[in-house]
Amino acid sequence: MKTISENRAFGGMQGVYTHSSEATGCDMTFGLFLPEEAESDPVPLVWYLSGLTCTHENAMVKAGAQKWAAAEGVALIFPDTSPRGEGVANHADYDLGQGAGFYVNATETPWAPHFKMWDYVTDELPRLLFNAFPLDEGRQGITGHSMGGHGALTIAMSFPGRFRSVSAFAPIANPTQSDWGRKQFTAYLGEDETKWAPHDATLLMKKRGFDGPILIDQGASDQFLDLLKPEALAEAMMQRRQNGAFRMQKGYDHSYFFVSTFMEDHIGFHASALYA
Repeated sequence: MKTISENRAFGGMQGVYTHSSEATGCDMTFGLFLPEEAESDPVPLVWYLSGLTCTHENAMVKAGAQKWAAAEGVALIFPDTSPRGEGVANHADYDLGQGAGFYVNATETPWAPHFKMWDYVTDELPRLLFNAFPLDEGRQGITGHSMGGHGALTIAMSFPGRFRSVSAFAPIANPTQSDWGRKQFTAYLGEDETKWAPHDATLLMKKRGFDGPILIDQGASDQFLDLLKPEALAEAMMQRRQNGAFRMQKGYDHSYFFVSTFMEDHIGFHASALYA
């Protein structure tokens, strides 16, 4: 692992690091914010998974999360959204290929050699983080925006007991029924739709739910509502009587202005679970 940069922020440290990944077969970059408390003791960790076209940097710079994480004494991890570099498959469409890993393990050509973002985020990167930094593996929360909200919800429901809390900003909520999902799942996973189901938050909610609290914020003026399909997930949460809140925010769209507006709520939500 190599240090790209470290900058003091809100009493803590915002770092950017790169390492060679076995899962993706290329170098991967991530951002990690450590609050001041990490100088003396391991601290809880909140994962932030970003959306389409993003790198590790978008949320790290735009979401305003460090201020609230410092106030609550929690660390933040900002992984990249896909493998990158020469020799890594790509596509002319913004929603496929580099920047659009969808947090799955691709099995199809030409994506399979590098697009193993499920293994990277759920196995390889956690092992690196908990070995190298003062982080409390027993206290983790996870959140994300759009494609990252999809990743956060599906990962949280697939690893019972790992995360104490999960939240999402405008998640792709029902990808098996959306062009933000069907297109990518066909490319990465093939045409057998039974292989798609483990990566659909609505289907997972109906099947197993989450063993902790959930917070979801969705902008009511989001320009991508037809692709996100929030109503499907909200209905599934109601059917399961899931412990959580699904909030429609009047006038807000899909941008980081929306994310940064409600970031304080989300960090506080996770901190309450992590310090309970």
